[in-house]
Amino acid sequence: MLKGEPNILWASPVKWFSKSSGTTNARSKFIPVSYENLYSCHHRGGRDMIALYLKNNPNSNFFWGKGLSIGGTFQANPENPQIHYGDVSAVIVQNLPSWAQNLRTPSLKIAMMDKWEEKIEAMAQETMKQNVTSLLGVPTWMVVLLQRILDIKGKKHIEDVWGNLEVFIHGAVAFTPYRELFKNIAPTLKYLETYNASEGFFGLQDDLTRDDMLLMLDYGVFYEFVPISEVEQENPTVLPLEQVELGKNYAMLITTNAGLWRYKIGDTVKFTDKNPYRVKITGRTKHFINAFGEEVIIENAETALAYACQSTDALLNNFTAAPLYMAEGKKGGHEWAIEFEKNPDNLEKFTTLLDQKLREVNSDYDAKRYQDIALQMPIVHKLPQGTFYQWLKGRGKLGGQNKVPRLSNSREYLEEILRIKLSF
Repeated sequence: MLKGEPNILWASPVKWFSKSSGTTNARSKFIPVSYENLYSCHHRGGRDMIALYLKNNPNSNFFWGKGLSIGGTFQANPENPQIHYGDVSAVIVQNLPSWAQNLRTPSLKIAMMDKWEEKIEAMAQETMKQNVTSLLGVPTWMVVLLQRILDIKGKKHIEDVWGNLEVFIHGAVAFTPYRELFKNIAPTLKYLETYNASEGFFGLQDDLTRDDMLLMLDYGVFYEFVPISEVEQENPTVLPLEQVELGKNYAMLITTNAGLWRYKIGDTVKFTDKNPYRVKITGRTKHFINAFGEEVIIENAETALAYACQSTDALLNNFTAAPLYMAEGKKGGHEWAIEFEKNPDNLEKFTTLLDQKLREVNSDYDAKRYQDIALQMPIVHKLPQGTFYQWLKGRGKLGGQNKVPRLSNSREYLEEILRIKLSF
């Protein structure tokens, strides 16, 4: 398909591919983006996103300014220059209709720069002079840009730079760990969550008073769901949409109008409503800790971290965690590496509260922690600011939709990050 061969996975020619992001050094996957997928899924999701925001905010000035988006880059395939691939954000921006191009900033020249640090500086210099009313992007990298603009302007809040700024439309990573950080730098900002990925646009926050998203069923995507307990089985149970149950975790399978067939997207979701269907993203099928039967998922971790931060007046920037394996005479446990924007007033108290909340939201973890039978108290490392940035930079993963693995069942990422801490 990358060479231009037609009728392989999809009937129409596919000239664009989104290059999957990630944290490891493994080869990227190339996800086909057909004409049908681009316009009836990705672009339709964008139009519905704006419509739903305006429905919730009828007095909005959204269209009276620019929408700032942080995109990735794209390139022509050396084997067929008529075929292009890149971050899904770049694919979408390159194919936007003219009305949408006129609404966005920065200029295409800057938006498509491939040197991340130069790109952030250029974006800051160009956009801080404009009337920006909305932000769109991954929280991890939007924070970097906003903090750079605040440094240049000598301001505390981003609303002091853009007086008409209304909303941050975010996706790709869970917002819970970033919520307090954004409140600190943008006190009046509204938020709208989206569920978009390289493979398609799947969900939108249709009601800003809720913390879940409407599953979009008319975007050319067919959904199936596998109970999380059966994800690794050779022949798991596969449920159609009408058979899912509320509150249970499922891995999602998708069949799309771009030629993906029963494709494991890698996300786990749980349903909060069935009329209409609404979901919350709970994690990734490969990002969890289950070294001792504790089955800790990302949703557990983020809930516990948010509680510990709120209780100790801390602001979190990034984190990862991994098992601490049992050794002779020592019990196992979890080891956390956390980069704070604002340090907790007491790290020992923070650790205790983190552990307590994890025990409250996860009965398996609680059982293993009972009287330290299998798991000891977690170990928390406080990292210097910039540690995760340096780790991603060393892997060539700055910007775009690249993100830090929140949880891992191996110690590979954690040990690399702790080595960077030692080098500061």
